Amino acid sequence: MTPDPAAGGPVPLRRRLGLTLLVLYGTGITVGAGIYVLIGEVAGHAGTFAPWSFVLAAAVMALTVASYAELSTRFPVSAGEAAYVMAAFHSRTFATVVGLLSVAIGVISSAAVALGSVGYIQQFVPLPQYLIALAVLALLGGVAAWGILESVVLASLFTLIEVGGLLIVILAAVSNDLPFAAAITTLPPLTATALSGIAFGGLLAFFAFIGFEDLANIVEEARVPHRDIPRAMVLTLLISTVLYVLVAAIAVSAVSTERLASSTAPLSLVFREVAGVSPATISAIAIVATLNTILAQMTMAARVIYGLAREGSLPAFFARVNPRTRTPLPATAFVVLAIVPLALLVPLTPLAELTSLATLAVFAVVNLALLWLRYRGVESLVPHVTVPTWVPAIGLATCTAMIVHALLP
Repeated sequence: MTPDPAAGGPVPLRRRLGLTLLVLYGTGITVGAGIYVLIGEVAGHAGTFAPWSFVLAAAVMALTVASYAELSTRFPVSAGEAAYVMAAFHSRTFATVVGLLSVAIGVISSAAVALGSVGYIQQFVPLPQYLIALAVLALLGGVAAWGILESVVLASLFTLIEVGGLLIVILAAVSNDLPFAAAITTLPPLTATALSGIAFGGLLAFFAFIGFEDLANIVEEARVPHRDIPRAMVLTLLISTVLYVLVAAIAVSAVSTERLASSTAPLSLVFREVAGVSPATISAIAIVATLNTILAQMTMAARVIYGLAREGSLPAFFARVNPRTRTPLPATAFVVLAIVPLALLVPLTPLAELTSLATLAVFAVVNLALLWLRYRGVESLVPHVTVPTWVPAIGLATCTAMIVHALLP
């Protein structure tokens, strides 16, 4: 039974999110952190076959998406990854570590993206870096504390803008008869050089798909979680894949791979070449994309802290939900305060590397948890998605291989 706030019981989160908002939320995080940054590096390794690197990355990511789809419907609670580990291994310590690792991903990635947003904002507002970073984090922290519907509606608006920027490129390429279809339809040669370039490009492109997993941590605020969360995850992956493959094909068709690889703003080159969009417009869209990612990661990290505290793994103070906003204000404040020193004191590259490794580690554990639940024959009493056992097995193997590859000198 849902606790009654008027009776003095704990205040629950509010179920206000339908499928449309969930898809916009998931797509916004994924696209915001991906194609605007990585297309140049992927093209540098895969060359004109960069679209195939994104296809490869999407295929690998689909395995973990499927595992999350089953687990998020088996255990529809905040702090999802920690709940999965607890159910599989009955270890509160292990579950808490995984949960805190998820929080760290949200905090570190928010700090990294905040640093990335500063450069774009400074083109419009000539203020010191630290002042802009503080203003961005304070503003978005306020939105995250305001309410889940308000946060997701704003994130959805940001998503429409950043996806709209990619659609401008696609429509401009079509209207200008840019011959980009060949970059998608031409199969790569079965040579070691081509395949290794696509594979390494796929490793980089994998990180452009990170973001869907945040949907698992707002499951308690979805109206019909067992139906809409898996659908939102799948639709997020499909939408992101289509956008990435089309934009990658246009990029390598419009701009040489050498220019793409050497540019610090590769998508800006593509915008100018294909759509004739001014640098100011591109910068504005990039600001929206980065702010969207920060807001979504803040929201995710706060929900994980709330979930851990409610289960007794963190101080009960963090499980408090404000009766008016129905958001976990102490957890949200803690997340914002944790992001600030990282954004002000740590360079961007180490933050990005830490985010990537931590995310892969969490993905590997999630796949392992599902495998262990299957091995123990644990069933669920609630309606849930079921995927074949080979899905988490291959998902675990691919995530582990990527971690090893990233750690090798």
